[in-house]
Amino acid sequence: MSELSITLLRFGFLILLWALVLAAIGVLRADLYGTRVTSRGRGRAARRRDDARADKVAAPARSNTGVRTGSISTRDETLAHLAVTAGTLKGTTIPLGSAPILIGRSPTCTLVIDDDYCSARHCRVFPDAGGWLVEDLGSTNGTFLDNQRVDDPMPFKRGDKLRLGGTTLELRS
Repeated sequence: MSELSITLLRFGFLILLWALVLAAIGVLRADLYGTRVTSRGRGRAARRRDDARADKVAAPARSNTGVRTGSISTRDETLAHLAVTAGTLKGTTIPLGSAPILIGRSPTCTLVIDDDYCSARHCRVFPDAGGWLVEDLGSTNGTFLDNQRVDDPMPFKRGDKLRLGGTTLELRS
């Protein structure tokens, strides 16, 4: 082999080595700083200042989920809702309607839980024949309904406690 081809091979391996090092640094950075939060807005609306965001009204598609924090509304007490009883979102309530509730770390979920022991799409709570079912969506650490692991869809009744990671949810009326 000529000296030029050996030099080109050396530079190729050097570039490959640096690509590997930079990829490893990227993985370490993601582990240290957590998930990247992206803005849901587009264009000029995404570039508004924080003051302008407080005046913004939720889009109709997201407002149908009805995620609220704080105390329960006294307007309609007969409507069932999910209440977070333990974890970082303690006090959050989600009214249950006809749509399923997706729970996980992904920003596309109805209830977004920032917990290392929760999967991106951890579980879902959905209506079935007048009642509610809870289904684990293949999570790594599992979903527990009253200390029983959820493998198949299980009935979720009022007063039952649903635990995923460090968060506990309860079905209330």
